[in-house]
Amino acid sequence: MDSTGAIVRCIQASARDLGLPVPNDSAAAHVIGLGLTEALQLAMPGLDPVWYPKILERFRHHYLSSNNKLVLFDGVREMLADLSQQGYFLAIATGKSRVGLNRALDSLNLLSLFDATRCADETFSKPHPAMLQELTRELGQDMKRTVMIGDTTHDLQMALNAGAQGIGVQYGAHPAHQLLALQPVAVVESIAQLHKWLNENG
Repeated sequence: MDSTGAIVRCIQASARDLGLPVPNDSAAAHVIGLGLTEALQLAMPGLDPVWYPKILERFRHHYLSSNNKLVLFDGVREMLADLSQQGYFLAIATGKSRVGLNRALDSLNLLSLFDATRCADETFSKPHPAMLQELTRELGQDMKRTVMIGDTTHDLQMALNAGAQGIGVQYGAHPAHQLLALQPVAVVESIAQLHKWLNENG
């Protein structure tokens, strides 16, 4: 989903609501993909943890009010359908909560396309390898044949930590040079390029 801008704005609005220092765009975008506690520790260093529940409440308020603005990148639905029809297992490892992920997938009619999902409120947050370890166990798959596709260094570091391969996408939260530093098997510029790479290297 094309959600980076919306998440950044919601983090900033939450801090503003509570009179806290507002992280700049770069700091807010850098924490995308992490669980809430880890994200706040990075985006607002030194913040008293007593604020975390209040920020979460404000973030949910802003995020839910803008949820209808979330859209898929062009070509995503077709790529997922094609991969599913070819027999690939499709899974999600996300910093979202279970409620947030289910709501997003339901609103985009994607629930039926995924074989397994894991959220940050169910296990360790990225870049800990637990999400990928649990997903591969659930699906009975070999970690060495698992590819984590992500737009953040947290995604690619999780892949490295788990012993999976990583593919970086340049159209999200972190810049290409940061993704390349984590030795992905590819860094792609578009969904079309990602789809082509997966078909050629599957």
